[in-house]
Amino acid sequence: MPTQIKICGLSMPETLDAAVDAGASHVGLVHFAKSPRHVTLDDAAKLRRRVPEGVKVVLLTSALQPAELEAAYLAVRPDVIQFHGNETVEWMALVRKLMGVETWRAVGLKERATLDRAQRFVGQVDRVLFDAPAKALPGGNGVAFQWEILDGYEHPMDWALAGGLTPNNVGDAIARTGAPLVDTSSGVETAPGVKDIALIRAFCDAVRAADANP
Repeated sequence: MPTQIKICGLSMPETLDAAVDAGASHVGLVHFAKSPRHVTLDDAAKLRRRVPEGVKVVLLTSALQPAELEAAYLAVRPDVIQFHGNETVEWMALVRKLMGVETWRAVGLKERATLDRAQRFVGQVDRVLFDAPAKALPGGNGVAFQWEILDGYEHPMDWALAGGLTPNNVGDAIARTGAPLVDTSSGVETAPGVKDIALIRAFCDAVRAADANP
């Protein structure tokens, strides 16, 4: 099965279109005011309307209150809500049930023991996204974690790989980890929040090359 590709932190129509045209399976919109990739709900809704059927829209959030999350969902109607804050397992499971939306949980992977702790998400969210540990921002920091932490790990649920992935290293990341979905944001930027169409294309091409030459 081809590796799925998520281009996250899209904020302009032309770069969102470029991600779709390059073959991304998922496009990510960040609704987090402290992020340089933040989009308002109005702008996110406009971008969402540009996405064709067959490409999933992921809305990244962090520690939204229930009313805020409901407003965000109703405004954007994403296919996926990606949680990056201190949301409880019970809350994420409830969102998944009541909203009927796919849910992902970002997990900062620092050590092997984190994989054991992440098993509490099995059956509660649809996918865990292994990322570098959070810094000033919950994601999009351009930092990779040590992929060898995943060596030999039997994943009990759907998962994805993020953290410092670029057109230059994503092939190695896929070969090392077998990630079914790879997620990039800063790796296709020329400055924080400034996506580059050529880098988006190069990233998607690198993923397809890795799939063709396992």
